[in-house]
Amino acid sequence: MRKIGITGGIGSGKSIVARYLEIRGYPVFYSDSAAKKLMEHDSAMRKVIIELFGEAAFTPTGLNRAHLASCIFTNPNLKRQLESLVHPAVRNAFKSWAEKQHTTLVFNEAAILFETGGEQYLDEVWLVVSPEEIRLKRIASRDGHALEQIRERMNSQWSDERKIPLASHVIYNDEHQSILLQLEKLLE
Repeated sequence: MRKIGITGGIGSGKSIVARYLEIRGYPVFYSDSAAKKLMEHDSAMRKVIIELFGEAAFTPTGLNRAHLASCIFTNPNLKRQLESLVHPAVRNAFKSWAEKQHTTLVFNEAAILFETGGEQYLDEVWLVVSPEEIRLKRIASRDGHALEQIRERMNSQWSDERKIPLASHVIYNDEHQSILLQLEKLLE
């Protein structure tokens, strides 16, 4: 079984790629969703998060993402501590999940795959890239955030220029090239 990572900056089109792969019958593990689930439901992790961020880290309905974001934005040490807790747990969850799949290919969709060193646990990494102006429009229409908030999030991730040399393959989502044709070539 080959393990392939799908990564790219916010608004690049990772979700489109992942959904197409699922339609084609390939299992996709969503790292961000797994991280949220682990932070909310793993009692040991939840306890450490409360120790780091206080009781406000959780609301009655779940993880208080706004509180965590404001804390880690102003305190890089807290961000590192949270990442050192969450990223290994997500990698382990992916490994366990992958072992249960019965296909020749499995995919791990992760926004910050290179930033966390997760590529070393995979056979290949497919990087989805898209021009910044297209990404900004997509995110603004999808999430309703202000442009400066979107740029902050984009700047917290590595640039495409930094990721491209590390990727096994690059998928261009620029509204000129067909993503589906690129994926079909890669799947062959």
